Amino acid sequence: MNSTIGILTGGGDVPGLNPAIRAVTIRALREGHRVIGIRRGWGGLVDIVPDKDADNSQNMLVLTEELVNRAGRTGGTFLHSSRTRPSHLPKTAVPAHLQDRYTDETNDVTDAVIKNLDFLGIDYLIPIGGDDTLSYGAHLHQNGVPVVAIPKTMDNDVPGTDYCIGFSTCVTRTIEATHKLRTSAGSHERFLVIEVFGRYAGYTALLPTMGGAADRCVIPEHHFNIEQLTELMVHDRNRNPSKYSVVLVSEGAQIAGDSDMSFEGQEADMFGHRKLGGIGDRVANGLKELSPKYNQGRRINVISQRLGYLVRSGDPDALDSIVPMAFGNLALDLVDARTSGRLISIHNGRYDNVPMEAIIGTKKVVNVDKYYNTERLRPKYTAFNGLPLFIMTSDA
Repeated sequence: MNSTIGILTGGGDVPGLNPAIRAVTIRALREGHRVIGIRRGWGGLVDIVPDKDADNSQNMLVLTEELVNRAGRTGGTFLHSSRTRPSHLPKTAVPAHLQDRYTDETNDVTDAVIKNLDFLGIDYLIPIGGDDTLSYGAHLHQNGVPVVAIPKTMDNDVPGTDYCIGFSTCVTRTIEATHKLRTSAGSHERFLVIEVFGRYAGYTALLPTMGGAADRCVIPEHHFNIEQLTELMVHDRNRNPSKYSVVLVSEGAQIAGDSDMSFEGQEADMFGHRKLGGIGDRVANGLKELSPKYNQGRRINVISQRLGYLVRSGDPDALDSIVPMAFGNLALDLVDARTSGRLISIHNGRYDNVPMEAIIGTKKVVNVDKYYNTERLRPKYTAFNGLPLFIMTSDA
């Protein structure tokens, strides 16, 4: 029996989203299914007006092979994205046609979302996102909606899977950008501080450092001592013939004694997250001020760079072209088997799927004891035998 499949992308954009949409759509259409793309993640499902005469072209579109083939080789998401959380929708975000029904300062509009899925005739919903986006997908599953989830995030921190779409490109771009920035750091004999993604998990700092991008890295899972880092950075610089050293700083990293992460402002999104930013500059200032203590009284200047959207932007690398293809086809396998409530995953290098409940109530973070040397503020470089391609797994 043919089905109507809905696809949406939520949260931050990453390279690999469009190949995943393409993979689902091509396979589904050739099997006789119908595919609807939901615009702006959960936001599009909230804004749809369930009336056959309403113009919902800004909220959804019917996907074709021509459309997804054109977009499938590019970065970002042509379906667009948002950080909308329908279970916690502010009154200011409630669309006009629902304002008489939802009048609280914060509203759970899940009933309206389910009504809109019924209006569109969607039999299976495939959300592609991080743990925030997918946690609401799990909520819909618990409310009877057939959901098959695909994980994506540059942080690689969705529980239940070793790999998330976007991670390989993030690691690749971080290594490339760091090596380019070395030329200025070496020319001026400076410290190079690079702030990278990673709110709760340090994978995006740890893996590039393993790959030779940096001398040291600091990650959210371990609150670091700035004096310890300074001493190590001075040591690295002074033994380098070009007189520079490099540290990668996860955006969620904290200096010992900090009560919280470093934020750009006070405003939070619907998932309660404030925008991170500033720890790289704080580390840079600390290194500069403390450097005379470990460098015979001479101050060492610093280059501080935040990679941010430069890592998110552009086309996917090889892995983030191949893995989304596999993830999309794995999702269709589950749809064809009339199976839902599953998260597509990779475990120990093999494709798999796990219950969506794996997303809820847990955090996937670096196992510090196993992979991070807290004395040297760098990865551990031993015991790789039997580990998967990207070293660290979702269960340790």
